Amino acid sequence: MPTSAFDALADRFARIPEGAGASAWTDFDEDVREVLRWSRSVPPVHTWFPGTPGRRPTAAETAVALCGPDGRTREAALSFASGSPGLLPLVVVRCADWAGPVRERARSVLRAELPGLPHGAFGDLLAVALLIAGRLRGDAARTLLTGALREGPESRVAALLGHGDRGIRRLAHRIGVERGLLSPARLAEIAATDPDAVVQDLCASAVLATVRDAADGALLDPLLRSRQGRVRAAGVTGLRRAGRAAGAEPFLYDRSALVRACARWVLRQAGTEPLPLYRAVCAAGAGAGAGTAAGMPDDAPLGLAECGDRAVDVPALWTLTGHERPRVRASAVAGLRRLDAVRVDPLVPLLDDGSARVVREAVTALLPWADRIPADALLRRATAGPAPHVRKGALRLLAETGGAAFREAARVLADDPDPKLRALARRATGA
Repeated sequence: MPTSAFDALADRFARIPEGAGASAWTDFDEDVREVLRWSRSVPPVHTWFPGTPGRRPTAAETAVALCGPDGRTREAALSFASGSPGLLPLVVVRCADWAGPVRERARSVLRAELPGLPHGAFGDLLAVALLIAGRLRGDAARTLLTGALREGPESRVAALLGHGDRGIRRLAHRIGVERGLLSPARLAEIAATDPDAVVQDLCASAVLATVRDAADGALLDPLLRSRQGRVRAAGVTGLRRAGRAAGAEPFLYDRSALVRACARWVLRQAGTEPLPLYRAVCAAGAGAGAGTAAGMPDDAPLGLAECGDRAVDVPALWTLTGHERPRVRASAVAGLRRLDAVRVDPLVPLLDDGSARVVREAVTALLPWADRIPADALLRRATAGPAPHVRKGALRLLAETGGAAFREAARVLADDPDPKLRALARRATGA
């Protein structure tokens, strides 16, 4: 192989930044092998390291040799990888090598280097191991590094809890829970604030496992305040064990269906049937003055529909479609759909509602009966509606039945001032 090609590959290795993502190393490995595989002549093993005999190759030269197509060369290069932290990501890659002697040598080198490895460097290696774990023979490095994390210092686990790689963060939290390194209060805070749903579930479940009685009830407060429905649901479920079942009542009206279902379960376990509570709230909201109605929970109508009776509760929901607050109107429409109580004529006026949320719910409810709405009325809304959400809703209903009215609406809306609606219309026409 011409020296210039070797030098170019070595230079590429030198330009891989510290802390580079795992894919930088697997890409380098594949690219080196591609270049060397198609070279016109592959030199003998003893000439792969440029320079005078006996000279220790540089890290860049060793990196190229670690990735070459000749197994004997890769195995020989591993002898020079010990004590070179910058080469260890490629050693992890070689742990999945197709040549048995190379794999065993790489795993031996990695095993020897792990004890004194800084936490940041350990995380970088773990990222590579997780990336290649799906390969044939790729699980060995992950097993080795995961074992080191389970048995290593607590500070290493703590350092990886905030790692930028999602897989590493999940693994670190899982091991932290297994080893009991995170206090229940810390777990509750992580569950309430972490953006990753897997970490949320892991930590929330760990918190619930520690709740035994009312003395532990304060641990649930961060969960109950979380913005994530899954986490709030876990907190609501824990209220029963903490002896705070009555505290589930406000969550009957949560915006999350999962939270509402958990609240109903907790109350029933404590002997309180939630349906009368829903009915009382919705009746008050439907029949009270504006000031009282303003205090009605937004999602109470949908909660009523989730556990109510079609013959009894539909009239209240129809009344609430005229509520002064848009979220309540939208919730009432969703409740009617859930109880299979949609009627076309009373819902059509909501296609002109000033709230995009209400129009979306009305459109969703009316889609199965789109052919029963006069096409000319929908066409007027689609082409001359006062707000983009009104025009978009009419276009969706026209698209359900197709025909000349739909094509005309899409043609007009292809030049609509609203960019999202314009794009939607153009996609509908294939433009």
